[in-house]
Amino acid sequence: MNKEIVVSGIRSTGYLHLGNYFGAIQNYVKMQEEHNCYFFVADYHALTTHPDPKELKQNVYRVVAENIASGLDPEKVALYAQSDIPEIPELYLMLNMLAYKGELEKVPTFKDKVRLQPENVNAGLLTYPVLMAADILIHRAVKVPVGKDQEQHLEMARNFAARFNARYSIDFFPEPQVYRSNQDTVKILSLDGNGKMSKSENVNATIYLNDDDDTIRKKIMKAKTDQGPSEPNAEMPDFIKNMFLLLQLTATPDITAQYTNAYNNCNIRYGDMKKQLAEDMVTFVRPIRERAAELQKDENAIRKILKEGAEKARPSSIATIAGARKLIGINYY
Repeated sequence: MNKEIVVSGIRSTGYLHLGNYFGAIQNYVKMQEEHNCYFFVADYHALTTHPDPKELKQNVYRVVAENIASGLDPEKVALYAQSDIPEIPELYLMLNMLAYKGELEKVPTFKDKVRLQPENVNAGLLTYPVLMAADILIHRAVKVPVGKDQEQHLEMARNFAARFNARYSIDFFPEPQVYRSNQDTVKILSLDGNGKMSKSENVNATIYLNDDDDTIRKKIMKAKTDQGPSEPNAEMPDFIKNMFLLLQLTATPDITAQYTNAYNNCNIRYGDMKKQLAEDMVTFVRPIRERAAELQKDENAIRKILKEGAEKARPSSIATIAGARKLIGINYY
């Protein structure tokens, strides 16, 4: 029985955090048992923000190490660097002929990047969704695990696949759908209540997988709270609900129930809850941090993992490009 093909990637910028773990990596670990998985480090995507060349390689190695430390098994998946698959930029070029300036300019993430880096509005930012589509379509994936904020990019990938199929009158590319696990996608908010945890923004309100114990404690203790509920079973504000979510994800059920009951009965003591959450978070993050640090000491091992991952990913990529070239007519000998 052929397994469904799943593709997903993560940019090699910043440090992985709890949002990455619970929103993506945790699902990767489940998927690797049941699907044919291609997981990549998106180093080409990272170039849109002009990273320091000296940092780029170490960032890629760190992302690989943190994914493995979080449970990803390179023996079960193809784990590779985007730049190690030359067929991806070739398909990116082909798909750019089917993408239009007007639709790309309307993408919310492009508008956000223009706002955040007005001095660096490069063509790569504009065509970011096209490269994302190439990442997915190069393996003719049918499922892609994405958050709500990335669903528009996946819709655009489906559009590009459909346009290619219509242009050449053949169902060559499947139209990839959102992967949904049996549970709802977990969305982790920033500890200051302003948006999601981020690899580059709100760093003091984000728990990173490489944060040391004391840093985690300090960040948790500074998390935003309120005066507490004024009536029993009151609706929780999002930032309070987020703290309870983190407790639920890292603490034992009885601890979560204890503080939930305290909240519902209007006698919650946030200071005590934060201390409990901090210790549970330290216990959760520490083994990931230590395992990732250990892996990063052996660069030869990481290079071997990336090389073997690329070797797994190339046959699918080569076959896709060969088929696309033939359909387009770029096959002269």
